[in-house]
Amino acid sequence: MSESIVIMMISVSTFLGALGLLAILWGVKTGQFDDESKFIDATRFDNEEDLRDAAMMEEKKRAHKKKRELEKNYRPPD
Repeated sequence: MSESIVIMMISVSTFLGALGLLAILWGVKTGQFDDESKFIDATRFDNEEDLRDAAMMEEKKRAHKKKRELEKNYRPPD
């Protein structure tokens, strides 16, 4: 590969990276990623059954993680 092509590829990728960074900074500064109604709607439309299901799923995740951890550390007796 020619040296000029490598320099051009590095400069184009640096320019595109800087452009992406500026776009993200602009979005954060102007509030494009803020969703204030998301949490309000979530609590407004959640009922006890949904909350119970979410708690049960969290408990299952914890139990699975604990089981995996025990299996990872398991060593059969000699």
